[in-house]
Amino acid sequence: MLAIDRIPCLQDNYVWLLRTSGAETAVVDPAEAAPVEAALQRHGVRLTHILNTHHHGDHVGANLALKARFGATIVGPRADRARIPGIDVALGDGERYTLGPHEAEIFDVPGHTRGHIAFWFAASQALFCGDTLFALGCGRMFEGTAPQFWRSLEKLRALPDDTSVYCAHEYTQSNARFALSVDPDNRDLAARAAEIDRLRADGLATVPSRLGDEKRTNPFLRADDAVLAGRLGLGAAPASAVFGALRAAKDGFR
Repeated sequence: MLAIDRIPCLQDNYVWLLRTSGAETAVVDPAEAAPVEAALQRHGVRLTHILNTHHHGDHVGANLALKARFGATIVGPRADRARIPGIDVALGDGERYTLGPHEAEIFDVPGHTRGHIAFWFAASQALFCGDTLFALGCGRMFEGTAPQFWRSLEKLRALPDDTSVYCAHEYTQSNARFALSVDPDNRDLAARAAEIDRLRADGLATVPSRLGDEKRTNPFLRADDAVLAGRLGLGAAPASAVFGALRAAKDGFR
């Protein structure tokens, strides 16, 4: 399996360091170079690949510096290749990409941005989903539509429960507060929120999360749940409309 390490960056970003049993080493969505370089030195490895999920600066900010330093191959979304600095390999839905002995399946998951992809390493039970899916949340809908974003989340929800969700931000505690506001009777959610509060009080990360837990507690993966839709007064609405209402409510939540 891949060896996966968390690299905190900026205020609340996570860059993921992927180490194989061979010479290949990758980072996912490098926000800034210095923490990545420190992690590489700490593990005694050389960067060979950069995997980008989407074009935002807090995900590609260190692309060019790291490529200049290490000659790394930059892999990103075909649908948005013009906005991925230094891109070498462009991928889209259903394609596969190998990192040494490890193979990732690529999913197009637009909604947050128009050209967002996710990398799923099935054998390592690891999903790198950028800002499409968060622990107890999802990204803001900057460039997509609610039906488009909901279809993207359905793709990820279909993966096995034991998949680890390596999202790109430590937003879980605030996401939990919103989730409880729309799903207050969910006992699994209440227990998870309490554990998240404990972890954060101890200065510990809440990411990665487990996809099975997301399916039970993340309201954005449950837009087709009749009980949740009913609480929003949208019992007869399509799931994409419920998702859109949830996203709009989260945008204004304080």
